[in-house]
Parts: sequence; structure tokens; C-alpha cells
Amino acid sequence: MSYGVLLGEKTISSKQTARLAWTLCGLMTGLAVVLFGAELLSEARSKTLFQLAGKVVYSLAMPILFAIMAALIVSRQPRNTIGWLLMVPVFLFLVTGPIEAYIEHLAPSNPVPTLPLLLFVWFSNWSWLLLIIPLLHIPLLFPNGQPPTRRWRWVSVAAIAWAALFVLIATFSQRIEASTTSNLAFDNPIGVLGDAIVQPLIALWIAGLLTLVVLCVAALFTRFRRANDTERKQIEWLLYACAVFLVVYIGGIVSETSGTTTFAGTIWEVCFGLSLGAFPAAIGIAILRYRLFDIDVIINRTLVYGSLTVVLALVYFASVVLLEGLFRPLFGSTNDLAIVASTLALAALFQPLRSRIQAFIDRRFYRRRYDAARTLQAFAAHARDEVDVSRLSDEMVRVVHETFQPELVSLWLRPTK
Repeated sequence: MSYGVLLGEKTISSKQTARLAWTLCGLMTGLAVVLFGAELLSEARSKTLFQLAGKVVYSLAMPILFAIMAALIVSRQPRNTIGWLLMVPVFLFLVTGPIEAYIEHLAPSNPVPTLPLLLFVWFSNWSWLLLIIPLLHIPLLFPNGQPPTRRWRWVSVAAIAWAALFVLIATFSQRIEASTTSNLAFDNPIGVLGDAIVQPLIALWIAGLLTLVVLCVAALFTRFRRANDTERKQIEWLLYACAVFLVVYIGGIVSETSGTTTFAGTIWEVCFGLSLGAFPAAIGIAILRYRLFDIDVIINRTLVYGSLTVVLALVYFASVVLLEGLFRPLFGSTNDLAIVASTLALAALFQPLRSRIQAFIDRRFYRRRYDAARTLQAFAAHARDEVDVSRLSDEMVRVVHETFQPELVSLWLRPTK
């Protein structure tokens, strides 16, 4: 069946929409390769391999992944607004990069405030809204591109109006400041709002933005409560990507590795770029419904191996410190023996610890499947000793009814000759 997307008074067919989406994807991908590929080549000699990997993930792979997922969603589901929303951050990322580099290059020379420079600084002051507002709409419109009910439409209108209010504040402020270069500020030729007015307005605006965030998240959970199994799995993909991003982001803030030039900071930058890339990947899988129900397996494995990694890391560092203190009086100040002993202890603990963590997570978070597995194990043990066919048949029907909970269970035994 062929359908179209209504834009103004013209109707664009699905093929034309797909062609437009892939054209934009190709242009954005080519522009990203040209802009950031040259930057990476110029920095190849001055940075390590891990630093280049972090730069590639964050500056090159992430916008390309956003563009590809947006094109896939738009070409497959042209009526879904999520695909077009994913295009906006890519455009922002490609446009603001050169503009901010140009502003930072001119900042030390105290440039004359020409009209193009004023426009660049003005745009950099509010351009981050092109990232915040689309991301704010994703929980509101996910996964079908529409609010949960018509009553929620005002939230989208309010978010757009709130963004326009910030642009107006930035436009009529008496001072224009670059968001990335704090010491670069100019007098606004059309500015009428002083700091005494702008500061309270900004505080009020931030409070309104936080309220909109709460409303959009509430809309997502409202949809989750009313959703069927398929929509719930789609929402779980999005929530999984959000959880991964929050763990990486909060971990970098707590450990004070985010933004640093150390090896740990470089590893965090790579993980941070991958966590950002998890958003378009999860959204694409959820909307296109590719291996949709695998999210349960992914969440289970993440809980198991994430907990296992944390426990093993704590055991390793604790054992190294303890054994080093015990071996120092005997073997000197070297800690090689402590490291070897701790590594062997981890190898011995890995499998039993993984089994215990798996059982604990299944028991706490997957109780129904855990009970079903125990029921099947009990039935297998009982079937080995049961010789009465009728009793075994009744027991099998009971087990199937408890584990799978079908509406009707019947057992047919082929008669022996």
C-alpha cells in the first residue's frame, strides 16, 4: 500500500520521502567525514590511539549513526515524527562545530563585532536548544510519533514556545556572549534587556524547562502503563539506552574522569560516545521492530555481567592491597606476587560467582521465569522415577499449565502396537 506525507498543500509520496531522507543522510555523512576527518588527520600525530578512538566515536561515528537511523525510520515510517527529530541533532552537530571553532579562533584577538560575527555568537548562545527540544520530544512521542493522547499535545506546543522564549531573551539581551567562550561578549545593537531582567527570566525559564522534562517523562510512563506487549518492549529499548547513558555519565562525574586528558578520561570519552550512540540504535531497533524481544536477554546480561564486573573489580583491588601487605615483609616491596595471586583468585571465582549472581537476578527480577525453570527441573527429577503413565501425563499437563499458562492444555499419547 502506498501512502504519502502531507506537507502544506502538497502530498509527497513515500518513495519521495525515502529519497529525501537518504539524500539528507548522505549529505550529512559526507559533511561529517570532510569536517571531522580532516581534523582527525591533523591530530593523528599528537594524540594516542585511544584518544583518536574517542574522537572518532564522539565526532564522527555518532552523527553518522544518528543520520542513518533517522533515514531508516523516515524511509520505513514516513509518518513517524521520531525520524525527523533525529535529523535535527545531526544538523546541529555539523553546523555548530565549525562556528564554535571559528569563534574560539577569534576570541584571543578581541575581534571587532562585525555583523557575521554577531550572528555567529548569537546563534551559539541558543543553538543547544536544537538538541534539547528534539530529545525532549522523544519520550513524549515515542514510539509511534504521536503523544499518548490528544490531551498531551499541549506539552509539545509548550516546549516549542518555551524554546522560542529563550531565543527572544537571547536576541534582546544587551550583551551577547558566546556559549563556548565566556570571555567573548559584545554589546547587542538591538538589546533592551539588562542583566537585572535577564537573570530572573533565565531562572524562571530553567524552572519551566525542568517542568517540561518531568511532563515528557510522565507521558512516556503513562504510555507504558496503557501499552500492549509490543509497545512495552519498544519503550524498554529506550529506557535501556537512557540507563546506559546515565550510568556512564554519572560514573564519569563521580570518578572525576570526565573531561580529563588522562587514560581513564580517554576511556570514559569512548564509553560516553558509545552511550550516546545507544540512543539512535535503541530507537531504530524499537521503531523498526528488529529483534524487538531480545531486550529481555540484553537487560539480563547487562545486570549479570555489570554486577559481576563490579564485584570482581572490588575483590581484585582488595586482594591486591591485602596480599601486598602480607607479602611485603617476606618478599620486599614488589607486588608482582600479589597481582598474580589475585588474578588466579579471580579466575577461580568467575564461574561460581557468575552463577550466583545470575540466580540472584533471576530470582529478584525474573521471578516468573525463575519459578518456571525450577518447576521444570522438579518435573524432570520426578519423571525419572515415575513408572505410571497416567500419573506422569497428569503431572506433565500440570507443569505445562503452570509454566506457560495456556488457555487450554491437552495431551495425546500415541498408542503402542
